[in-house]
Amino acid sequence: MKAIVFDRFGGPEVLHEADIEIPQPGPGQVRVRVKAAGLNALDGKIRSGKLEAVYPTTFPAVPGREFAGVVDALGEGVTDVQVSDEVLGWSDTGSYAEYALATIVAPKPAALDWQHAAALPVAGETAERVLNLLGVAAGETVLMHGASGGVGTLAVQLATARGARVIGTAGPGNQDYLTSLGATATVYGEGLVERVRALAPDGVDAVFDLAGKGALEDSITLRGGTDRIVTIADFRAQQLGITFATGPAEVSAARLTALAQDAATGKVVTTVTTYPLDQAATAQQVSDAGHVRGKLVLTVG
Repeated sequence: MKAIVFDRFGGPEVLHEADIEIPQPGPGQVRVRVKAAGLNALDGKIRSGKLEAVYPTTFPAVPGREFAGVVDALGEGVTDVQVSDEVLGWSDTGSYAEYALATIVAPKPAALDWQHAAALPVAGETAERVLNLLGVAAGETVLMHGASGGVGTLAVQLATARGARVIGTAGPGNQDYLTSLGATATVYGEGLVERVRALAPDGVDAVFDLAGKGALEDSITLRGGTDRIVTIADFRAQQLGITFATGPAEVSAARLTALAQDAATGKVVTTVTTYPLDQAATAQQVSDAGHVRGKLVLTVG
């Protein structure tokens, strides 16, 4: 099968197309013919070697943690999924490929296309997990740094659905986008503390850093300490005494099923920009640069 692989750590240029063996599902696994693969900022950090201590890599490695596609083979003991089912889920073997193995999948609603389905598993799980870590509740104000990306797009909507107010930071070109999602938008950079205080005179109750671009000090100032600040992107978190959320302890097919239904009915909005599989290096270069609106998705088949 065709897949995108990397044989060493480095920039996007280390990614290349290769022909590798089609994986065979083990007990409890399904094999999926991938139609679309979600691309995350984490993919670039793993490729660079920055997260080797957290996500050990065996070369050659296929990037990608999420997909949407059609089940084409079942491993021993699988009874809740059938061959030809359309699903989305988390890949056990990397998703930048024509086929992927998975242990946990959810049914894809007919009204949800492949690209938007592939944008949901990682972003939805990450957003919900961090909002839970922060204990976000109705009536609270949450500051989200870099809120216009794939995780931020869902985090804004999930937080407002809880009854919280979201102040989201993004570049000038994404201010209207954040407003359309239900956030109070402001630009990041110099003067952020003053801008946020003007928008939230009573302070912010929690901070979710999705950008990893030096906003933690401002977050500490706004919170008056390190309590209820979580980052998924700034590697200085530990030295500053802030929680770095590295990844899920477990993922839930039931929660993904509910999120997919909400996306299919328009209750939750997703925004995607697509690239063909053979342009994965270009897509990761765009991701590495930041400023992505919504989610980058690779179309596979």
